[in-house]
Amino acid sequence: MEYIGYLASIVIGISLGLIGGGGSILTIPILVYLFKVDPELATSYSLFIVGTTALYGGYSHYKLGNLKLKTALYFAIPSIFAILIIREVIFPKIANTLFTIASYAVSKNLLIMIVFAILMISASISMIKKSKTEEAIYKTNYTQLAIIGFLVGIVTGFLGAGGGFLIIPALLFFANLPMKQSVGTSLLIIFINSAIGFAGDLYLNTPIDYKLLLSISAMAFFGMFLGVLLSKKIDGNKLKPIFGWFVLVMGIYIIIKEVLL
Repeated sequence: MEYIGYLASIVIGISLGLIGGGGSILTIPILVYLFKVDPELATSYSLFIVGTTALYGGYSHYKLGNLKLKTALYFAIPSIFAILIIREVIFPKIANTLFTIASYAVSKNLLIMIVFAILMISASISMIKKSKTEEAIYKTNYTQLAIIGFLVGIVTGFLGAGGGFLIIPALLFFANLPMKQSVGTSLLIIFINSAIGFAGDLYLNTPIDYKLLLSISAMAFFGMFLGVLLSKKIDGNKLKPIFGWFVLVMGIYIIIKEVLL
């Protein structure tokens, strides 16, 4: 299963390099189901893997002229506050067993996976739909962008998700960036969010298996390298629906496995 996990880790990087998101959607299931990492710990690992990979991708897109620094900061700064509140204040206080229905105990780990699956299904629908956001009509709405940034920070803090599948639509709708620039800018935001979240986990002395973490990250880096190369030749909009269907199937699978199996 680990060999399959390492191959799947390459897809994490390819996804980030091509469409500026989707990496965290894949990382959590890969860590939990293929590497048998505890779901709560997997959120920390995901922040490191997706964050370091996004840093490389963001730099590559910066050299291609696809990164808008001002837009990224307006989005990322509110996200940072949300992440710190969730991971350092709220998350540690959530009990391992939340409540019991009849004889069925609902745990924090189960909640993480179910919420993540619901988010995957929601994100997949937006990916499958045809987008008409390539043509910018309005100026960047920085106030709305900051609000969306804070909300994405909540998702990042709770699920260990970089939030690219939420950031990309926000940059298209509220910053009016073309797809290529949305991808590059998204990667910088993902790196900032993930780095802050992971640093906070280190502060809380979260146990980290660095050998596993670095090996998965190396494969994701390789995937990112391939993704950036492919992004020069392939339109990310054409790949989004395909990736969306894959994410939809994964989300449904997680719900079935966690609830019924």
